[in-house]
Amino acid sequence: MSSGRDVDVADGRVLRVHDSGPPGAPGRGDGVTLVWHHGSPQTGALLEPVLATAAARGLRLVSYGRPGYGGSTPRPGRDVASAAEDVAAVAEALRLGRLVVVGASGGGPHALACAALLADRVVGAVSLAGLAPFRDERWWFDGMADEAALRAAARGRDARLRHAEHDAFDPSSFVDADWEALAGPWADLGADAQRAGAAGPGGLVDDDVAFTRDWGVDLADVRPPVLCVHGDRDRVVPPAHGRRLVDALPRGEVWTRPADGHVSVLAALPAALDRILAVAGR
Repeated sequence: MSSGRDVDVADGRVLRVHDSGPPGAPGRGDGVTLVWHHGSPQTGALLEPVLATAAARGLRLVSYGRPGYGGSTPRPGRDVASAAEDVAAVAEALRLGRLVVVGASGGGPHALACAALLADRVVGAVSLAGLAPFRDERWWFDGMADEAALRAAARGRDARLRHAEHDAFDPSSFVDADWEALAGPWADLGADAQRAGAAGPGGLVDDDVAFTRDWGVDLADVRPPVLCVHGDRDRVVPPAHGRRLVDALPRGEVWTRPADGHVSVLAALPAALDRILAVAGR
């Protein structure tokens, strides 16, 4: 059963944490805990397909709302690297040992930051439809159905907040396979995204700004193995991002899924997790 609790961090903030096991219990599955980094926007609540994938492998599952999401204290100006500090606080509070970090969409960069900065804990990482670092290059936006929000973020937080006043989701960002996934196995992801959006744009704004500035972490410093999974039909984070990530990672591998878009690619989670745990020697 998933439970939510607040974890204090050093600067006086709280993080809303969700845990598939009793708080403070040691991780199952040979001591490995799966830390899920949610997409943008999400609350951090545990999603049924992720719970099922973790349970089938004897893994404890922990997720948390990034600052500004799901009850976690906002942190305007945060960078991607700050996720490692937050995950370290969560791991200490829950007495977690070894971690495998998995990020979907906007969670991908944050999972990679943890792999770089918490190498003493992280045994492997998976990025599902995750963004590559922003270098102010045209390729970064190529293939996005709607790039306006990220272009606004690249101009700064104030510009992104102004954009949020009239921003609306472009349905063409999702292909048919994405809508089918949201109507089926990933229905609770769609519902959770709506809850996060209804709570206000702060978390999403801070995510987007963090993506389009220096991440505060060098991917060359990621020592654990990383698997990047991307759908060839992804119109939210186009597949070039996955290829760029692998080019920058010392131990990176990329899987491309020709029929998948941004959401339907999440069906690869079980196989991707099996792969990264095998490579990590778990």
